[in-house]
Amino acid sequence: MDPRPMNGLSPPLLLWGLLLLVVLPGWAAGKDLDTELRLTVMVGDTEAAARLLDQGAHVDAPNPFGKTALMFAVEEGDLATVSLLLSRGADVNARTVAGCTPLTFAAEAGHIGISALLLERGAHLHDRTRAGWDALMIAARNGYPEIVEQLLFKGADPKAADRDGRTALMQAAAKGQVAVLPLLAKGGADLEARDKQGATALLIAAERGQLAAVETLVDLGARLDAQDALGSTVLHLAIDHGHVAVVERLLGLGADPNQADHEGMTPLMEAITTGHPEMVDRLLGAGARVDLKDKAGRTAADIAAQLGQAQILARLRSPAQTQ
Repeated sequence: MDPRPMNGLSPPLLLWGLLLLVVLPGWAAGKDLDTELRLTVMVGDTEAAARLLDQGAHVDAPNPFGKTALMFAVEEGDLATVSLLLSRGADVNARTVAGCTPLTFAAEAGHIGISALLLERGAHLHDRTRAGWDALMIAARNGYPEIVEQLLFKGADPKAADRDGRTALMQAAAKGQVAVLPLLAKGGADLEARDKQGATALLIAAERGQLAAVETLVDLGARLDAQDALGSTVLHLAIDHGHVAVVERLLGLGADPNQADHEGMTPLMEAITTGHPEMVDRLLGAGARVDLKDKAGRTAADIAAQLGQAQILARLRSPAQTQ
């Protein structure tokens, strides 16, 4: 007689099948509760979230991107739900696939009450996202002075840098977040720190056309003669990107119109080479010299002639410039 059951399954396989019939519904129900918890948190229903936790929802169950209910509550600025989840054991230092934590979400959204609670419950100040950003960098680039002050008071490192070598000060300068620049400087940020391209916060602000940030950084003591890895100055970078107002202000603040980069290119030559004739008169008016030569032996007039810029060439060869 054939010992196999009529359905053709051997006893071990039949046993596993029966176990799955018992276990799977509960497992699926648990998954449904976890998803429902995250959705409930997103709409700010704290009482419903508490009921779901009572029914067995896992407080730290993440979505496919690693985002937990706590992170959603932080993002929504829902202090009551954040408090509930933490009281139910939510991991204050959980991380998403991209390395974000509840604290970095709070810093990004500007929720200072929530960031204070997270720090009180043991949130790590120095955890980084995949891009290398910590909470201080994120708060600085988003322009939240209260959170910047809070994080610095708690011991955040203003000299820490991301994968590109950019500090919180550089992040703020790039975004023109003027309110946080003095706080970072007072907190110990290095005004002359360099990123991987050799740029300082002032060079970055000039390149991005952040006029107010340029003025603030100079007031704080940033060096106007700083040069990046290629020797570019604040004037070179502002000229290259056509930031006329920044160029005018830099000249007014005392930036040297004759400081050359590593190839001997002066700001005047830069203006001609990059096609910004509107900068030429400004530079000449500030004392830019027409007799200087780059490492190829060319003057500004030579470059203008090579590029067929007749009007600029005439301006450079005018009696006022050849005296």
